[in-house]
Amino acid sequence: MLTPPDVVVLVEVDQAAGAIVLESHKRVELSNKAATFIGELSSLDVRSPAFARKAESISSMGAGDLRAAAAVAGRLLDRPAAAMGQGGADAQTRVATTLFDLRTTVTELDPQHLAGAKPRWFRGGSPVEGYFARYQSLQVRLDSIITSLGTGQDELRKDNAVIETEKANLRTTMGKLAEYNELTAILDAALTARIAELEAAGRSQDADVVRGEALFPVRQRRQDFMTQLAVNVQGYLALDLLRRNNIELIKGVDRAQSTTVVALRTAVLVAQALTRQKLVLDKVSALNTVAADVVQSASGVADLQAAFDRVFATMDDLDTFHAQAIDSMAQTVNALEGQLARAKRHLEREISG
Repeated sequence: MLTPPDVVVLVEVDQAAGAIVLESHKRVELSNKAATFIGELSSLDVRSPAFARKAESISSMGAGDLRAAAAVAGRLLDRPAAAMGQGGADAQTRVATTLFDLRTTVTELDPQHLAGAKPRWFRGGSPVEGYFARYQSLQVRLDSIITSLGTGQDELRKDNAVIETEKANLRTTMGKLAEYNELTAILDAALTARIAELEAAGRSQDADVVRGEALFPVRQRRQDFMTQLAVNVQGYLALDLLRRNNIELIKGVDRAQSTTVVALRTAVLVAQALTRQKLVLDKVSALNTVAADVVQSASGVADLQAAFDRVFATMDDLDTFHAQAIDSMAQTVNALEGQLARAKRHLEREISG
């Protein structure tokens, strides 16, 4: 069975903070960087212009990386939207369309008509002869569909290669955001300790300045980084959902191609074999001609019908998979749109501020 991946759940800000684990040496590096910053800030008079400039640098920390991450997240939303068929140009949509064409064509070749009323394509002769003639008339279309499925598979594999590249780039971006998040967390702890020292020394006014001019922007900046990190983690999971959908669809196309080809070969072999058998038996006796009709209407047609039943079972699996995959992606898009809206508010505040 083809199984669509589970829906990507909404990533909360606090969950995103732990999505990227920093190596120990990077944590040490960030701790040293924070210690240097706090040491320089603490050496300045809290009422001096130098202190104000140093504190203002917090608000611009990682501004370029934050905007770049927001732009990446915005582009990510286009991919799941296209995969849902809204764009109409993505590989999944094209393959799904080709599979629909395959089902339509195979339905026209369904041999169930051989056992009942004459189909519209029956033009005299035996039903099997009529069936074989119909098969030949559709051969060009079938060849084109099977070729298109192969091309679609190649496109899905190329799309997955692009997705892997995008995921790698996105992981790099998330790594930078995680570093900024770690840095602001360390700064938060250090500034909190510094404020406690000032208050213990009876310098409550100085403590208030540090709290308002340094600690507040650090916490605000950390919230920006955590929010954008949540957006990018959501996008990363959406990309992986697309990749896994592509893998399942590639497997489904393999099944459709192999099952269909086998069924169509069975159709040709049965049609040819039964026709030739009837011709031979006609020359033997009228009794054997009747026997040939029985063979034609029973065992051969039954085998052919069984082959086509397998084709339709495969088509049903693919239809079910595609419907479920679209539903999962729709829910993922809604989650990603919500994350983007939340990050947009933080980014607009950062730009306007």
